[in-house]
Amino acid sequence: MRIIVVGSGIAGLSVAMRASAHHEVVLVTKGALGGGSTAWAQGGIAAAVDDADVAVHFEDTLAAGAGLADPDAVRVLCSEGPHRVAELVGLGVPFDRDRAGFARGREAAHSRRRILHADGDATGAAISRTLVAAVRRATVQVIEHAFLDEVFVVDGRASGVRLLLGGDEVVLRADAAVIATGGWGALYPHTTNPPGATGDGVAAAWRAGAALADLEFVQFHPTALAVPGRPLVSEAVRGEGATLIDERGRRFLVDTHPDGELAPRDVVARAIAAHRASGHEVLLDATGVPGLARRFPGLTTVCLEHGYDWTREPVPVTPAAHYAMGGIATDLHGRSTVPGLYAVGEAARTGVHGANRLASNSLLEGLVFAARVVEALESADPWRGPPVAREQLREAGDIPIERHELAAIAWDHLGLERDAVGLRAAIARLDTAHVAGSTVPDRETRNLLDLARLTARAALRRERSVGAHHRHDAAAHIRSESRPLEVAAC
Repeated sequence: MRIIVVGSGIAGLSVAMRASAHHEVVLVTKGALGGGSTAWAQGGIAAAVDDADVAVHFEDTLAAGAGLADPDAVRVLCSEGPHRVAELVGLGVPFDRDRAGFARGREAAHSRRRILHADGDATGAAISRTLVAAVRRATVQVIEHAFLDEVFVVDGRASGVRLLLGGDEVVLRADAAVIATGGWGALYPHTTNPPGATGDGVAAAWRAGAALADLEFVQFHPTALAVPGRPLVSEAVRGEGATLIDERGRRFLVDTHPDGELAPRDVVARAIAAHRASGHEVLLDATGVPGLARRFPGLTTVCLEHGYDWTREPVPVTPAAHYAMGGIATDLHGRSTVPGLYAVGEAARTGVHGANRLASNSLLEGLVFAARVVEALESADPWRGPPVAREQLREAGDIPIERHELAAIAWDHLGLERDAVGLRAAIARLDTAHVAGSTVPDRETRNLLDLARLTARAALRRERSVGAHHRHDAAAHIRSESRPLEVAAC
């Protein structure tokens, strides 16, 4: 059986490594092997400390998801996670240790310290290096610097992909394709994601007939350094005791939520945005964190590069687009609604995150569901998820749109707060938009345009606020709601 895996973060590398034991595997990646968001991950990977913590991790994840997380998916994530993390240890990931064993941090909305980290604040890079080495040892054909253009469907089944490689179109045939291309944070002008996060795999899967779900749930990280490029300042810093203050030194978060700086990400991000909008500075004060430079060496360097010594002074922070909770709708083994097409990691909507992802569950999701995708490859079972409708879009218009205009529309109308008037205005403009050209940047912009159009419609349909989706025109903001029988889909 020939398998094409597109993407080389934790999800794609894990699928390729595992599948190569029984299948012919071709791993395609837009940049260099190991590129993408995984290597940018700072905080760590969440996993239960002991058997009793599995149930607590389950409850924390459900609570963060604001009532929309799928309990079955969350149970899979939390119960299988410790074993998958143990496999990473066996591969050689150098997780940090203390006298009690593995050092564990705490992040927002976690009841316990269960976040494993490596090289202080370079966990993703350490995991990526280890998995890249494992893939290179395996029998995997690697194609780097290749752009996924389309997924082919023949007789109702995914049968290969078309790539742009060195200016040429290349067609690869396969028995199954696995999309692990990450999210589309590059839609927004302020994001913690790498520039290549343009949703290529999600858009290609949608064009191939796959249903998407929960696109309205976009997570904005509360604390990006307020400098050009918006580098992420890990939530783990607040987990170690850093506080958020304004220019008067006041901890304003405690007025918003009883958990203060460790409240769910959507709460903290909106509170910061509102405080900044009212004319205040927002600063992260980590000067009291013991061993700050030793625990967070990478962030210490980033701050110094931008003129801040955060061991001595608070640093300015602001929210930035960070993670897509929605994506290609999958069942609990990564099957999409198109036979032979699988999705895993941030590109997939497994249901584990609901309306708001619990911190450090992203790397865990990629790891756990990668193993399940490989299990599913051994069978011919079709989609086993709930009914999902697939939204159709009319053909795009003929008025040119540039990336900067698209980004401005996304930030203004698909950002931290939305309302019906703004969403309808966004839809009206996006439906007239046209992206000319056939270069890779042009095609990336077209992918972002498609995803923006679908996201705007999903956000307009979701009339009540929940989790990361905040409608300030709603009658009352709520933290949770009951899951409908059918997934809100695109």
